[in-house]
Amino acid sequence: MTEETNKNGPDAAAHEAEVSATTEGQVADESEASAEQLLDPVEALQAENADLRDRFLRLAAEMDNLRRRTDREIKDAKSYAVTGFARDMLSVSDNLRRAIETLPDEARAAADATWTALIEGVEMTERGMLATLERHGVRKIEAEGQKFDPNFHQAMFEVPNPNVANNTVVQVVQAGYAIGERVLRPAMVGVAKGGPKTETAAEDATKV
Repeated sequence: MTEETNKNGPDAAAHEAEVSATTEGQVADESEASAEQLLDPVEALQAENADLRDRFLRLAAEMDNLRRRTDREIKDAKSYAVTGFARDMLSVSDNLRRAIETLPDEARAAADATWTALIEGVEMTERGMLATLERHGVRKIEAEGQKFDPNFHQAMFEVPNPNVANNTVVQVVQAGYAIGERVLRPAMVGVAKGGPKTETAAEDATKV
């Protein structure tokens, strides 16, 4: 019995050592798995935090753009809300001006006090209307003597005039008006033809 125990002794010891090593390995694996489980939530939270931060920055940028766009639209609405009304009032002003210009200077000179008062009243009405429109951002486009600009002028005819630079506005048939940065009505003009070249035209010709 003792001999059998002695014979089996080394094998039993080796088996116990193997079992012990296996147990330690399992414990180590379990410890490593536990550590990974602890790290994964942290990484997940970090990723979620980064995603939320990105969404917040995008939302903040969109809100800022919306605010700027809204402010611009409100400003434009205030500036151009009277566009249609102003255009209609310009037609009334044109009629007042035509009525005034219908009377020749001789008729004015010969008019009695009643007609003189009437003419002055019409002129005052026209000036008051234009002053009111100006307070609301409507301004007259100064055209005569300026270089023709299709953005602000509408050419009605050409006037041969060698004493004036070519494409210079020499006559205004109907005054033009602008509201804010927009043209409410272009000025109808006559432009010079055949005069000396403007500086811009001369420079362009030199470059060619």
